[in-house]
Amino acid sequence: MYILTNELLFPPVEMADDDGLLAIGGDLHHERLLLAYKSGIFPWYNEGEPILWWSPNPRFVLYPHKLKISRSMQQVIRSRQFHFTTNTAFEQVIANCKTISRPGQQGTWISENMQQAYTKLHHLGYAHSAEAWAGDKLAGGLYGIKTGKVFCGESMFSAINNASKFALTAFVQQLQQEGIELIDCQVYTDHLASLGAEMISREKFLSILQSSIH
Repeated sequence: MYILTNELLFPPVEMADDDGLLAIGGDLHHERLLLAYKSGIFPWYNEGEPILWWSPNPRFVLYPHKLKISRSMQQVIRSRQFHFTTNTAFEQVIANCKTISRPGQQGTWISENMQQAYTKLHHLGYAHSAEAWAGDKLAGGLYGIKTGKVFCGESMFSAINNASKFALTAFVQQLQQEGIELIDCQVYTDHLASLGAEMISREKFLSILQSSIH
């Protein structure tokens, strides 16, 4: 296990174990976080534990042009039940992602330190949010980090059924128009697989990521 120091570096991602765990320790300073995402690495750990850094192989991703919109979601879109915005309520989105109750999950991996760190990244222009609104109520949303032509999704929430799916669908379509080539979903979920997400090798993921960073 590689233990990080105050030095701003990560070990080669090939050193990650079979689960994708690469390193432990360090901090959530914005420079370290940006280096991590540019290197195909992300933090994921429980509150009260040391920071764990991951680079799984294979990687779960969504190509924007392969987004699958179900008939039920097409009906939601046509109903105009929700309207969509970006970067208008980042702090509300991450707060809801932290506190929303999730079936089968106790507590949250979004610690107070993580909340502050990603809010800082938002103010610096790297972290972005997508919001679904029902009238003036924030009904759902998601946030993540944009690095080159890759968007790294972090977390999402729904306060009303279908709200996060609506926000994600609208956001993926917007990201495609902006030239984003890949959405990093990090680890497998049935929900994202139903939307068209798939596994690719870490090598392929890094090739796409690094070719788009100038």
